[in-house]
Amino acid sequence: MSSAAAVMRMRMRMGMRSSMFTTPSSSTMRVMRGMRSIVLAHHQPPPSLCKDLDQGRISRRSISSSSPRRLQNIDLKELERLTKEAEERLKQYEEPLKRTVPLQMSIAECLRWEPESEEDNVVVQGYVRSVRGMKTHRFVSLGDGSSLAPLQAVVPVDTNQAEGLAIGAAVRLTGKWVASPGASQSHEMQVTQVDILGPSDAKTFPIQKKYQTPEYLRTIPHLRPRTPINAALLKMRSEAVAALTRFFAENHFTQTHPPILTSSDCEGAGEVFTVAPASTVAELSNEDNKSKMFFRNKKYLTVSTQLHLEALAQSVGNVWTLSPVFRAEKSDTARHLSEFYMLEAEMSFVNDLDEVMDLAEDMIRNMCITMYESPTVYEFLNREGRIGSDLVPPEEVNARWEGMMADEWPRITYTDAIEFLQEHADEFEHKPIWTEGLHSEHEKFIAEHVGDGKPVFVTDYPRDIKAFYMREGQSLPDISSPGPTVECFDLLVPDLCEIAGGSMREHRLEPLLEAMKRHNIVAGEFTSSMDGNAPAGAKTGPLDWYVDLRRWGCAPHGGFGIGFDRLLCYLTGVQTIRDMVSFPRWFGRCDC
Repeated sequence: MSSAAAVMRMRMRMGMRSSMFTTPSSSTMRVMRGMRSIVLAHHQPPPSLCKDLDQGRISRRSISSSSPRRLQNIDLKELERLTKEAEERLKQYEEPLKRTVPLQMSIAECLRWEPESEEDNVVVQGYVRSVRGMKTHRFVSLGDGSSLAPLQAVVPVDTNQAEGLAIGAAVRLTGKWVASPGASQSHEMQVTQVDILGPSDAKTFPIQKKYQTPEYLRTIPHLRPRTPINAALLKMRSEAVAALTRFFAENHFTQTHPPILTSSDCEGAGEVFTVAPASTVAELSNEDNKSKMFFRNKKYLTVSTQLHLEALAQSVGNVWTLSPVFRAEKSDTARHLSEFYMLEAEMSFVNDLDEVMDLAEDMIRNMCITMYESPTVYEFLNREGRIGSDLVPPEEVNARWEGMMADEWPRITYTDAIEFLQEHADEFEHKPIWTEGLHSEHEKFIAEHVGDGKPVFVTDYPRDIKAFYMREGQSLPDISSPGPTVECFDLLVPDLCEIAGGSMREHRLEPLLEAMKRHNIVAGEFTSSMDGNAPAGAKTGPLDWYVDLRRWGCAPHGGFGIGFDRLLCYLTGVQTIRDMVSFPRWFGRCDC
């Protein structure tokens, strides 16, 4: 096999892009044309057959219509000799082709590649993680974000630009990929050419080879992604988005992009950021100065896209989105941020909460099964040494993945959960009370003892501690429930507690208005802003458009939202959400 063919076949096997090849030179093209003529010689009749053809003893038509066994005049030994001659001549072109066709690879591809013989003219690019100088050589560890493990390169000190090899530098290395005598990796690069693409001052580069604490790395969020663990987290995040996109497409959901600026607080908790031009911030405190406001009245950064998704679902059916949301909570915990991503989905024409829970369960399970097969996740979950020493141990994270990929996640009503907790009340700081909701310690206990490693759905919470848009229970009141409930769920996992929440939405006009009054969202008679007969001074409120959705053909529907960053924390073992997000924002901090 020619070198060019071998390179091409190897690229196809490893999934590399053919665009990595450089344009062949004119000399290379001449060699390839020569090779083509040799290969064509295989299909020409041997000299003895040509002689018979010339003398008319065999017609060309009889040759084309006859099988090889019937051609008695073919000299098989001569054909074998010509074949061997062609093979020998093909070998003569291997070395020139090796020198003229560079093979550019990622570091992950290189580390998986174990050729039987040395390969010349291999090119890798990346950032220098460390340099160890010896008398005649420099040993360089190179990373490009494609692998937790670095590539080991041996650079002679007399190589061009070798003196520019400093930690943090962006470089291109060209050389041979050969078997390594060391135990850290099977092969190493023997460098013949160094190109410094971006120099670095090793003395001032903030990320040194020594251990860096998560707290320190949070102070340099613009450089933190260069560390191996944070690069792997970025890749896993990307793979999760790709898996979710495929899942929703295969289940005929339409991806949408709801607005970031809104007129209301979806959850009604008041923890919103107000939006205004910097030049008019002082005017926000004056309610009578609406004429000078950019939007004529106050607008906010969204805390959830759910309400707008409900409007879009009435157009195209089932919809979903992955969008940034914002909460102005003055919270300083490992689970909260001021800016994070929410995955939200709405299903039209569903009348049973079980259907919504089935979708959430199938979606998360499918995402985990899809990602579990990727090289990035495999390497992350099987890492060794001190890499990721600040994370949950790999064996525990593997158990989380197994729970996520398991079938039939348990489901328990809120009332039954409270009764279960009350049986163990002496183990909690806060006594479980039906009207006061679940504290973190309660959620952890339920996840650990009810779920047995699997996520747990807790359903049918008290109506008065949940959002206004949730549909009140349709069945007869449960005699064990102290009060009215709504058709909703929270999804709990061990350690991290709630990662998702969903509900049936109140699709009937009058019950929705009553719920909004109970939550003090509207007062008095509510009249749509689109009603031309509305009396003067009618109190429409900022959610009049949401109420209008119930006036004209609102089918039963439901949906859910998942804290995307919190879910990834659970699957990666990252112990604070501030280390899951590349540029975290929380109370008191918004760096770069």
